[in-house]
Amino acid sequence: MTRWPHMAAAARVFAAALIIIATGTGNAMTITVGQTDGDLVGSDSRVLQSAVDRVHKGDGGTVYIKSGTYTMYNSLYLRSGVNVIGLGPSPLLEAAESVTVELAEDAGYGLAEIVVRDASGLRPGMGVTFSDDTHNSGWYVNVRTITEVEGNTIRLDEELDLDYLVARKGKVQTTFPIIFGKRVQRVRLENLTVDGNRSKTAALNGCRGGAIYFWKSEHCTIDACKARNFNGDGISYQVSPYITVTRCKSYRNASLGIHPGSGSHHTEVANCSIHDNGGIGLFLCWRVKDSEFTDNVIEHNGRDGISIGHKDTDNLFAGNTVELNGRHGVHFRAESETNGGHRNIFEDNYIRDNGQDEAGDGIHIDAVTYDIEISGNTIEDTARDGRVTQRNGIFVAEGVDGVKTRGNTIRGHLGEAIVNESEGARNSLQL
Repeated sequence: MTRWPHMAAAARVFAAALIIIATGTGNAMTITVGQTDGDLVGSDSRVLQSAVDRVHKGDGGTVYIKSGTYTMYNSLYLRSGVNVIGLGPSPLLEAAESVTVELAEDAGYGLAEIVVRDASGLRPGMGVTFSDDTHNSGWYVNVRTITEVEGNTIRLDEELDLDYLVARKGKVQTTFPIIFGKRVQRVRLENLTVDGNRSKTAALNGCRGGAIYFWKSEHCTIDACKARNFNGDGISYQVSPYITVTRCKSYRNASLGIHPGSGSHHTEVANCSIHDNGGIGLFLCWRVKDSEFTDNVIEHNGRDGISIGHKDTDNLFAGNTVELNGRHGVHFRAESETNGGHRNIFEDNYIRDNGQDEAGDGIHIDAVTYDIEISGNTIEDTARDGRVTQRNGIFVAEGVDGVKTRGNTIRGHLGEAIVNESEGARNSLQL
């Protein structure tokens, strides 16, 4: 990993964004969508999808969305080389209320024609998720689009790749990523507010969705967008390298705030606000490598502020404020030696007043994790509201080795500045 100071990283993000704009617009076709005027006029997902598809067929360019609320009955499917930018006050893309329908027959692998008990609430063009009592989370749900409805038979845009059984209470729900980049490149999202209508929609796990979601995509930018109130993750991208997230807000989502995972290497998350999510604020999951997370504010999340685990290696975390989260400020999850979150750098961060809901440390490193550098950080409990909640500054668990700390300000904790239970021979632990 190239170790960049966080200000240099921000400049690099901006330069990368300019390159994406320049290379992603092709012949620079533009279409404006509005609710009362524009090249296309409408107020739901159909008009937005029509605009994106038309620009894509025109060899790339930009869709500009005017202010207003657009009801989403399906994902806005992005296309390579098509940027989507909000004009004026950020336009709102809001999920429609979910419908849940039970299966009447088993929906098996390879099927695209499905029989349900009552299709009266389903329409062509709707986005749907398939699940049952066994296949109900992670990669074990399928997200599809209805192409036809005939009686209680629905036809899908793509065959299923798992089995959903009546005996396991199989069902179809109209839930989906609100913005979905599926196998796309060179896309920029800017100045959009995406709302999951959380109290009226079914849950969708972050592996398969989010308010804003990319899958098997690369060289895409999400800038100055809001992802909120989704019954799952705010911003999730899986198997998607070279994703840049800047100046975004992800908040009040049921699960994770920002969730890069499944080999999403060389990602950058900078100058974002991640707060009041039900789970973890910034969740690195499975092979997030060679990436930079800089100048973000991560606060008031229900679990940890930052979570690092399975082969999440060689990353830089600099200039972040991580405070008032439910448990740890930063947590290195317990992994095997081959799968540990090794060789990560934390510098110049503020980590304070975490452990609001349960016992938590400023930085908690579980085994097996090696070669972590922690320097120039302020790790403290300020006794906000008269409570001291952050248990220890840095906790190093048994089996951890090669942790180097220096130049940190650590103060005000219930326990110790640094707790070392590791017995690691290569640790160098000092304030």
